[in-house]
Amino acid sequence: MNGYSSKKDISGGGPSGDDGLTAAVRAAGAVELLLVRHGESEGNVAATEARDAGVEVIDVPARDADVDLSGTGKDQAKALGVALSRIAEGFRPDAVVSSPYARARQTARIAVETAGWPLQVRIDERLRDRELGILDRLTRLGVENRYPVEAERRDWLGKLYYRPPGGESWADVALRLRSVLAELNGLGAGHRVMLVCHDAVIMLFRYVLEGLTERELLDLAATEAILNASVTRFVRPSGEGPWTLESFNVASHLAEQGVAVTEHAGDTSVRPR
Repeated sequence: MNGYSSKKDISGGGPSGDDGLTAAVRAAGAVELLLVRHGESEGNVAATEARDAGVEVIDVPARDADVDLSGTGKDQAKALGVALSRIAEGFRPDAVVSSPYARARQTARIAVETAGWPLQVRIDERLRDRELGILDRLTRLGVENRYPVEAERRDWLGKLYYRPPGGESWADVALRLRSVLAELNGLGAGHRVMLVCHDAVIMLFRYVLEGLTERELLDLAATEAILNASVTRFVRPSGEGPWTLESFNVASHLAEQGVAVTEHAGDTSVRPR
């Protein structure tokens, strides 16, 4: 378990440092960020089945952007909404922004409707999942067998800097998120925002907001899997300065309501060789 991790409820607490934060991240603006991973998707299920079966190609029903929530994922989104409904009115998000991918949009819509919040879910393509380019739909075995040179290059460079042909590195995704944070600061002090996105995106928000080093990020990614429909919370009550990680990867609201807690982690071979 990483030292920053906290298995609290949605309103837990804990400090973090400010090393490496950019001026945009420090500027006055939003006071709270709720980062939500989408519920379990049909793609999550297919990827896990493909890996367990030792096959090369993941049998998904649609392109990545159009893969829907599974039945369990819909139940998780409803359970998330019930948990969000318990947040006192004065502390609820002013805005809910989602990745444009179907699994994230569906999670956001179900959760907001279940919570009874009178908010329209906004879409921001910068919150989308990392693009895999030519490696899309391939398991690790598939990459090693079909693109051995790329498999070797990925192992050599590590997760942060490896960019598959036609795809993105984690560093590319981090650049998108820095611009998102700059716009949140432009909202004005006092705003609370919920962002519904993907596991890699949440890891990279931690990287940016906490000023993690490459090693710290990859150590975290190798040991922590972001749970479906989990909540990670950052706060800064003054609306300026560094963000504090209040709670990380919380999914207790699912178990409390009898809903399955699912992991569906990506490849944990993330460190450069």
